[in-house]
Amino acid sequence: MFVRPVVIAVAITGSVPRKKDNPAVPITVAEQVESTHEAYEAGASLVHLHVRNPDESASSSPQLFAAAMEGIRRHCPGMIVQFSTGGRGRDQNARGAALHLEPDMASLATGTVNFPSIIYENAPALVDQLAASMKEHAVLPEIEVFDLSHLYGMRRLMDAGLINDRPHVQFVMGIRNALPVQEHLLDLLLAELRRVAPKATWTAAGIGRHQNDVIQWVLQRQGDAVRTGLEDNVRIDRDTLAGSNAELVRIAAELCARHGARPATAAEARHLLGLPAVTHTRADVRFA
Repeated sequence: MFVRPVVIAVAITGSVPRKKDNPAVPITVAEQVESTHEAYEAGASLVHLHVRNPDESASSSPQLFAAAMEGIRRHCPGMIVQFSTGGRGRDQNARGAALHLEPDMASLATGTVNFPSIIYENAPALVDQLAASMKEHAVLPEIEVFDLSHLYGMRRLMDAGLINDRPHVQFVMGIRNALPVQEHLLDLLLAELRRVAPKATWTAAGIGRHQNDVIQWVLQRQGDAVRTGLEDNVRIDRDTLAGSNAELVRIAAELCARHGARPATAAEARHLLGLPAVTHTRADVRFA
């Protein structure tokens, strides 16, 4: 019997959680590579990557991104590597500084949104610049949707030829002042996505205690991917910290099984998202 493969994306670090919040949050490159490898073995086929300075603050260092990607590609053959170009705690002008390294994917927010403590600013000129750099380096964007209007920002980029007609879209639910975690809103967003970008693949992220609820809503709607990881949620439940990113991936895999799906292999994930296949050994990764 055919069981539908689903990409499990693991957001291992983010820019907000600290060791004081959960000691399992990987900060150094070595920790990030190890945590990603554990998540890969548990079923993750895409890693969403932020890098940090030694004081745990967010970094845009191309050297750190390069080292993390090299380690991940060596230990996790074929895994999709997605760089963050997010703006929390990072110099606006440096957010795309690592795109020349040609990761498989990169996040791209298409509009500004209020976060609880800052304005997450994505001016049109910056969005265009990031999209153009992704196009130049053959990096597939993951469009981060924090508000309905961000879908129209994505459509503008498509019409301008800055991104293709098959982006990967992620609805982010549960950040205060942005999209609340309400199931009917996911239906509204998904219907509009199918109208403005019918070839797009999609997923949704639930922040904090809503992580597993949103994973299940995505699976019920035949989403292409689900997202988990310590960036979004450092707990298993109210009283229990997650022991690792891999533990959260195993929970996501169990939810897939409950909904007639299974974790996609790295090769399947690449096919689902329209990325090139990879031929590799653990020491040598080459793109077909």
